[in-house]
Amino acid sequence: MENRRVKVLVADDEAHIRTLVSLIVGSLGAEVIAEASDGEQALELFVQHQPDMVILDINMPRLDGVAVLKRIMELNPRTLVVVLSSLNALEVVKECIDLGAWNYILKNVTADELRIALSDTWQDYLNEISSRRQS
Repeated sequence: MENRRVKVLVADDEAHIRTLVSLIVGSLGAEVIAEASDGEQALELFVQHQPDMVILDINMPRLDGVAVLKRIMELNPRTLVVVLSSLNALEVVKECIDLGAWNYILKNVTADELRIALSDTWQDYLNEISSRRQS
């Protein structure tokens, strides 16, 4: 994804999704530094590890992904958050993007499509940071 290993937090209540995402993140040269199985744990791990990127599910126990996204943006609005969810309601997608998510990916994509989407999103994020520094 870039020269320095990108630190990633994966938050999803489904263990098999966390495993798949971790494998894909690793294949991109990034490092999963923490995994959360619920929203409260995701926030605790976010504060503890300060990741560059968070891959976040919407439907999670204890605290849903929208609430986690809001809190992450309050703590560090420069964090790259990618929502990965089976929920495809337009109002939820719009809310997440409006709150600061860089991408909203549906879980029904193939592993290759997910890999490309994560890589492209990271590159878009880096390009945005670079253009802000130049202006």
